[in-house]
Amino acid sequence: MNNKEMIKYFYETVVTENLLDEVCRFVSPDCVLKIGEDDIPLGDDGMKTHLIEVKKTYPDYSMKILRQFCEGDYVISEFIMEGTHMGEWLGMKPTNKRLRFTGVDIDKVVNGKMVEHGGAVNTFETLFEEHMIKLV
Repeated sequence: MNNKEMIKYFYETVVTENLLDEVCRFVSPDCVLKIGEDDIPLGDDGMKTHLIEVKKTYPDYSMKILRQFCEGDYVISEFIMEGTHMGEWLGMKPTNKRLRFTGVDIDKVVNGKMVEHGGAVNTFETLFEEHMIKLV
């Protein structure tokens, strides 16, 4: 698989199907989470922990990659993620609403493994549209 295919498979299959035992095949133990200019250690274990927490909130969570762009080792993926809000999240009690978020991930792949992960999810828009937050 090339880098684009690998990232697409990781999100659409490993993440969507909650294949936690496969995370180490795609994410380096030295992977960092990029937040602005900061690098936060994440590793494959941190990615697994993140996925476990997401599945607690959205047990039927899935991701679909809409478009991807590559430059060098970087893969930029535009995605839609959907799931039913069945666990407490951001202090909000479960609503049992099916939520749909759009976003962009930027991943760096070296030797077939993700070594950097970052991006943004359009959380505000979804929560506002679903009347889960209000403007004051």
